[in-house]
Amino acid sequence: MTNPRILIVLTSHDQLGDTGEKTGFWLEEFAAPYYVFRDAGAEVTLASVAGGQPPVDPKSALPEWQSDQTRRFDADTAARKALGNTTPIANIDAGDFDAVFFPGGHGPMWDFPGNQTLAHLIEAFDEEGKPVGAVCHGPVALVAARKADGTPLVAGKTVSAFTNGEEDAVGLSDVVPFLLEDRLRALGATIRNGKDFAVNVVTDGNLVTGQNPQSSAEGARGILALLNQA
Repeated sequence: MTNPRILIVLTSHDQLGDTGEKTGFWLEEFAAPYYVFRDAGAEVTLASVAGGQPPVDPKSALPEWQSDQTRRFDADTAARKALGNTTPIANIDAGDFDAVFFPGGHGPMWDFPGNQTLAHLIEAFDEEGKPVGAVCHGPVALVAARKADGTPLVAGKTVSAFTNGEEDAVGLSDVVPFLLEDRLRALGATIRNGKDFAVNVVTDGNLVTGQNPQSSAEGARGILALLNQA
């Protein structure tokens, strides 16, 4: 598909549970897919739950977590302006796009799972067979989505997401509202885990899921591969 229209949806939640610390989306998980899509000629639209400037997890902006893609974003005035003016998901029509992608970070664990507007948006993409991608904690967007018969969208699907082991490793298993790996499995998904903090991307039908920040660029390339088959 030439010049596909891809929607990236970000969290608007900035509180890390009751810790008093800030969270949001993980910068690498946005920047890497953004440039994979843009460099492939895609038209990228940015949206978030509430619209406006979505919160960046401050830890993801620390020097030790920077990459070529995050540095490119920091120097990209147009991209930073677009990020500061995201469209609220309530104003998004799935029919205007060819694919959707959900970066992670811990913020989505709070404002993605119970959001019916978000669930219906995903359902609209899925019903038309359009690619749906998510990375790290981004797959939490899928938990409320349902198929036409009312069963969970992920039931019978093979997916990857931030693992229980990775959540333990970052010390947040007792902070997040639930463990994403466990919730997806409870909804009927088959979880395919790779090594902790190593690239692991799974494509099952029109669904592309990546395990962790390291899987961000490869997850985006998975979306492009499906679009190129269209």
